[in-house]
Amino acid sequence: MRTPSFLRTGTHALVAGYPAISDKKRPFAQCLQSLAAIVFIANGVLAPLPVHAQNRLPTLGDGAELTTSVERRLGDGIARQLYRDPDYLDDPVLGEYVQALWQNLLAAARAQGELSSELDERFAWEVLLGRDRSVNAFALPGGYLGVHLGLIGVTASRDELASVLAHELSHVTQRHIARLVAQQGKQTPLLLGSMILAVLAASKNPGAAQALAVGGQALAIQNQLNFSRDMEREADRVGFGLMDGAGFVPQGFVAMFDKLQQANRLNDNGSWPYLRSHPLTTQRQADMQARLPAGSAQAQPTLEHALMAARARVLSRPGVDILRQWMAEPQASGFADLPAHRRGAALYAAALAASSLHDAPQARSLLPRLEQAVQGDAVARRQVGLLAAELALASGDTGTTLRLLPQKPSTRPELLLRGQALLQAGAKNSMPDTARASQAEALQTWLALHPRDAGAWLQLGQIWQAQGLLLRAVRAEAEAHAARYDYAAAVDRFKAGQDLARRSTTAADFVEASIIDTRLRAVESLLREQVAER
Repeated sequence: MRTPSFLRTGTHALVAGYPAISDKKRPFAQCLQSLAAIVFIANGVLAPLPVHAQNRLPTLGDGAELTTSVERRLGDGIARQLYRDPDYLDDPVLGEYVQALWQNLLAAARAQGELSSELDERFAWEVLLGRDRSVNAFALPGGYLGVHLGLIGVTASRDELASVLAHELSHVTQRHIARLVAQQGKQTPLLLGSMILAVLAASKNPGAAQALAVGGQALAIQNQLNFSRDMEREADRVGFGLMDGAGFVPQGFVAMFDKLQQANRLNDNGSWPYLRSHPLTTQRQADMQARLPAGSAQAQPTLEHALMAARARVLSRPGVDILRQWMAEPQASGFADLPAHRRGAALYAAALAASSLHDAPQARSLLPRLEQAVQGDAVARRQVGLLAAELALASGDTGTTLRLLPQKPSTRPELLLRGQALLQAGAKNSMPDTARASQAEALQTWLALHPRDAGAWLQLGQIWQAQGLLLRAVRAEAEAHAARYDYAAAVDRFKAGQDLARRSTTAADFVEASIIDTRLRAVESLLREQVAER
């Protein structure tokens, strides 16, 4: 029996829409094995997790329904494990793009009354990217959304991608996980994880379904699966209703359904696990088609989305041979006859692939053609400018990187890329302290508005370290751990800061020590709560 992983075997405990069945190990989501999975399916057999794993589960309480605070804590715990996973990807460029789509949908949900003020305030509403080539997305408890790079890479328009995000958002806003807990009292006493596995994720893995229906559980499982189909239709309906208000073409929903149906006809081989948890019935397809008004606009590809899809494909690590194929694509006959968005995407992928293979001259040679391909599109030009700065930094040309970026960036990709260039230049003793001080100030301004940005905290810590501000650097490391809910590690770093402060004689460190003391007490309280829930 294989080691259970809810990306490899189809475990969905406490996850909406995350089946990801694949023969290849997918460590991005193994968090549920140790934290939130009550059951797992291995080789088509339903089995309980070992007792020691069950003992680490958060306590759900005796209530008939999962409260928002408990659901958020469950989500925080799962997210903590995802952050630790090597396949978790904090890519500022892709993250900003997907988060912008997500925020537009959230705004539409608020405006239409689909997102209550309680959920809006209590839940995280954060997107986590996984460096996984499979086509999948999943809603976690507490307002977290997981998106595989494979999903971004296959979508032809922002509207198609937004349709999947809208569907997953609706799983959260409609409290499907909490409703399943309430349903627990109406069915035979199956394990909660088994219900969420069968109902919320609605996996269509034939072997798993057969195993689940063995013996006296058959009727209860059938009722649960029927309920899960209702959930899927509800998520379709609510998600579809958000599209227009969020600035997306509703036809993107239908276009994505058509894409999923085509994959279904080709006998899903595991690379489209989204089909496992979201069975594409003819009724769902017909319902979406019927909701489209006559003469509805078609989802049109944009240059920016084409570039972001290309970036996702390259960053998913498809292998050296595939990267070389993408590098060669702009030289193929007939390339000039392709639509503008396809030419732009191919050039972007070729340049990024060349950089990934450490072929800096080839990457640089493609930039002029890429810049020409995006002329007239300011949004796409920005993405190409970011790529040019990224390629220069990868080749060690920090001077060019800094010239391509604003001196006082206000957006995350430019901010963090500039910080990386300053750190690299500082390591070569080619950057004045004033530049690092300016970057530290910019990061602090950003963190005042985004205090849970662990990546920004880590970079701030590195810059303070380079400036010789060791106590501040230790505090920044602690804040980065706290931002990812690793309160034990945060407490360790705060205590290390206290030890360092005791040996300091500078007045500035006394102020910093006071901040550390205050933050340590707050995080220790959070750690006690976290430990009590295990």
